[in-house]
Amino acid sequence: NLLILDEPTNDLDILTLNVLEDFLLRFPGCLVIVSHDRYFMDKLVDHLFVFEGEGQLRDFPGNYSAYRADLDAREEQRRIDQNKAARQGSGTSPAPGMTGQDTPKTGGQKSRKGFKEKREFKELEASLERLEARKAVVESLLGTGNLPHQELGDLSAELGRILAELETKSDRWLELSELE
Repeated sequence: NLLILDEPTNDLDILTLNVLEDFLLRFPGCLVIVSHDRYFMDKLVDHLFVFEGEGQLRDFPGNYSAYRADLDAREEQRRIDQNKAARQGSGTSPAPGMTGQDTPKTGGQKSRKGFKEKREFKELEASLERLEARKAVVESLLGTGNLPHQELGDLSAELGRILAELETKSDRWLELSELE
């Protein structure tokens, strides 16, 4: 009632891979799978032991996609915490494009959003929603595990672009949200 599989998808054609997945999905016992094939793992696993380096092992309940989403959320939270700590550590930071000697037009008070910033803020919110929706679609397509290699490559590249754009726009959104 226990199977231990080390890289079971190496050198398998699509038909054989499908047969293996079907068999393992119906297997009544416990599976221990060591694999770099994230789509295969997404289909079969519900618990991960992740080797994070330097002797660290992380026990994670969920599949690979859930683990990556958790990792991304932790990284985003870490970045937000660092930004807050940096701003608190330096007092009030000057507005972008200003030196510490300049004063905002509001007579020494924090600057507020102007018309352009408000419009940019709304556009960023809409853009972030669209990017998050597209990211969800791409991730679900990648998680199906039954796409041709070329399409997998294209979707992976698109996901990378989406994540980079999300990071850039999220950072700008944070900057603008602090101008209240």
